[in-house]
Amino acid sequence: MKPFLRQQLERYAFRLAELDFLLSREDIMGDMKQFLLLSREHTDVGQVAARFARYTQREADLAAALEMQSDPEMAEMAEEEITSAQAELTRLEAELQRMLLPKDPDDARNAFMEIRAGTGGDESALFAADLLRMYTRYAERQGWKTEIMSESPSELGGYKEVVLRLEGDGVYGQLKYESGGHRVQRVPATETQGRIHTSACTVAVLAEPDEQEAIKINPADLRIDTYRASGAGGQHINKTDSAVRITHIPTGIVAECQDGRSQHSNKAQALKVLTARIHEKDRSERAAKDAAERKGLIGSGDRSDRIRTYNFPQGRWTDHRINLTLYKLLFIMEGDLAEPLGALRVAQEAEQLAELEVGT
Repeated sequence: MKPFLRQQLERYAFRLAELDFLLSREDIMGDMKQFLLLSREHTDVGQVAARFARYTQREADLAAALEMQSDPEMAEMAEEEITSAQAELTRLEAELQRMLLPKDPDDARNAFMEIRAGTGGDESALFAADLLRMYTRYAERQGWKTEIMSESPSELGGYKEVVLRLEGDGVYGQLKYESGGHRVQRVPATETQGRIHTSACTVAVLAEPDEQEAIKINPADLRIDTYRASGAGGQHINKTDSAVRITHIPTGIVAECQDGRSQHSNKAQALKVLTARIHEKDRSERAAKDAAERKGLIGSGDRSDRIRTYNFPQGRWTDHRINLTLYKLLFIMEGDLAEPLGALRVAQEAEQLAELEVGT
């Protein structure tokens, strides 16, 4: 194990002892907010300390087994223990490295995904529909719930813009690196000469805020407009002014919802999307500031970043941030995103670990 990792882990044992002492004090136990805060930290620190204690125990076991090798009667048993201890130490070190990485508190949240057609006209809108289907298929595999919050269909069956809500365990943490520009290279259905066209869509993944955070927006900063919903949705939706558009005046950020049956529910849903967009704006500005100081592999998730190419003639999927190319495009478009998302997560963990080492 690298010295900087061991130093970090040894601090957890000291911190655990401090937390044990703090949680035993009467004044802390009388302050429920402080008590819960320290209790959550105790749980997190305790998990790391326990894994490190197991690691040091297996180090001692390995050292004892190496000494036993010199005894002919114990050599065979020692070899078995050495093999077992080394394998477990390798696994534990990898686990401990991941446990030390900074955690994004939003990773466990549900998410909104915005997909917008970009350059490429009708073909871009059709690709937006393909991306929506890809992410929806992946969500089904994960057991997540999906709901279209708002949509702006194109004439040929695609989307100029669509907003999808995804609900499930760790949705944002898994999908947050999908934000950015997605480029497609293929022969459009409308192309009679068989020429390959290039078009693009942008994807933005937003963490869904808590209800308390939604309330923090000053109502005086909002302009709320109602209008008649368009498109499919039944007689009730099409005949009443139930669609809602909310504008956050200070930032100019807009959110709308028209898919619910009532104006009240559409307003609540639009407010959630609006809050998520405002929080994402703040997050993006912080990420851009950090990126100015250091250039990360994954980047800031800005929509202007071209992160992905989908080349249909070659069956090629490429993520430009980590230089990963997979020749399984058709499977990926069917929602088989485990390998791509896993590779992005590993790259991000390696980047965070390098930063942790530099900062130690």
